[in-house]
Amino acid sequence: MRTALLKTLGGISLILGSAVAHADDITVTDIAGREVTIDAPVERVILGEGRQIYLLGALQPDEPFAGVVGWREDFSQADPDNYAAYAERFPELKEIPTFGGFKDGTFDVEQAAALEPDVVLMNLEARAATEDAGYDDKLAELDIPIVYVDFREDPLAHTIPSMRLMGELLGEEEDAEAFIAFAQAQMARVTETIETAGPERPRVFVDRAGGYSEDCCMSFGDGNFGEYVEIAGGTNIAKDIIPDTFGSLNPEQIIAADPQQVVVTGGNWDAYVPGGDWVGVGPGADMGAARAKLEALTERTAMTGIDAVANDDVHAIWHQFYNSPYYFVAVQQLAKWFHPSLFDDLDPEATMEKLHQRFLPVDYVPGYWTSLKDR
Repeated sequence: MRTALLKTLGGISLILGSAVAHADDITVTDIAGREVTIDAPVERVILGEGRQIYLLGALQPDEPFAGVVGWREDFSQADPDNYAAYAERFPELKEIPTFGGFKDGTFDVEQAAALEPDVVLMNLEARAATEDAGYDDKLAELDIPIVYVDFREDPLAHTIPSMRLMGELLGEEEDAEAFIAFAQAQMARVTETIETAGPERPRVFVDRAGGYSEDCCMSFGDGNFGEYVEIAGGTNIAKDIIPDTFGSLNPEQIIAADPQQVVVTGGNWDAYVPGGDWVGVGPGADMGAARAKLEALTERTAMTGIDAVANDDVHAIWHQFYNSPYYFVAVQQLAKWFHPSLFDDLDPEATMEKLHQRFLPVDYVPGYWTSLKDR
């Protein structure tokens, strides 16, 4: 967490800034390529996804919920451990009105209008559903603009412009640029080493939310975690099979590819699949239980006879790295697994701790990854 001095200075800046701040019309281009004119800095915001708080936490860590007048109810379910950490420090979050989703058609336009938001921040993935349901037109009639951001569909291309965009909307440009500089520097620690060394690339299978359901196996094409793999010096076995960012492989395809590394994404999903076979990594996770579940997943048909299982190169990593601005930490950990000798001096744990200390409003608690190599 930031030091007390920084908090004090930040609070003084906030008070002084609010005394002189005034809204001006600005025109921004959002991640969907739409030009949106809006009064900025915005003061009342609806979050189309609760996990957008990962962004707000980095941009306004002293008061991440300041101005949030409504949000989608997914943070407490998809990431209950971080939700609990935020709720302990900012109990006011429990009083924020919650919404259904745009994609599932349960968003309430009248409820949103009653909250008088200056803007609705939406994830890019919800755009088609938003327009099909006519939510965009209904909100426009009420003079409530939608601004699209993205940390999921194409996080490596869209995270930085999304952070910059939100910094502009919130009047937090300086903090946005500081975060961006940190993220880019941490990514360079991997990309520059891989470019210089040109190592042999292991074949990698990313098991998206392995154990979440009985079906096997969801994965990533040439995007999101699939792209993380390539940047970290691996070869994603699904990139030429899955045409889009998200899709599935069948067990025969995995066995034929014979991956040398398997990376399972996991989290605490008791809200969705109570007691499921998913690997419960995340802040404060029980590492013994997580490794036991990870090992159990190697007994599925899709893991039969593959090199990764034979050599214990089977790992689990926090699923929400796919949907947050912390992607660079995941890339570092993948690089560490794929090329341990090249990245002997790289410490992703220290990177994650520094991220929390410099930018985030909650303390770092380990538990975001594990490996059968750790047994």
